[in-house]
Amino acid sequence: VTSFFNLVLVHNTGAAFSFLSGASGWQREFFIGVTALALAVIVWMVRRHREEQLFCWGLACVAAGAVGNLIDRVSYGYVVDFLDFHAAGWHFWAFNLADSSITLGAGLLILDSFRPHPAATS
Repeated sequence: VTSFFNLVLVHNTGAAFSFLSGASGWQREFFIGVTALALAVIVWMVRRHREEQLFCWGLACVAAGAVGNLIDRVSYGYVVDFLDFHAAGWHFWAFNLADSSITLGAGLLILDSFRPHPAATS
C-alpha cells in the first residue's frame, strides 16, 4: 500500500506476537477461556470503578479488542491479522484493529495510573 505499510493475511493461532502459535491446537480453547475470564474481571472492575472515567475507558477498549479477537478465535480457530508496518528492513508483527483497541486501552490504563486518585490522596 505504501513504502512502510502492507495489507497481509495472517492466521494467528497464538496470542500477542504469535505467542504459542506453534502449539498443537490446545491453545484455542485456552485463549477462549482466558478471554472469557478477563472479560468477566473487566466487567466487575468497571462496575466497581464507575466514577473513574479514564480507567473505565481503558478497560472498555481492552474489552472491545478482546471481544473482537474472541469472535475470530471462536469462528475460525485463529485471529485474522492484516496490518503490517515495516521500515528499513524491520517488520512489526502483523496485527488487527482489535489489537489496536487493546493497545489503546492499555495506554489509557497506564495514563490513568499516573493520575491522582481520591483514595490515594487522603
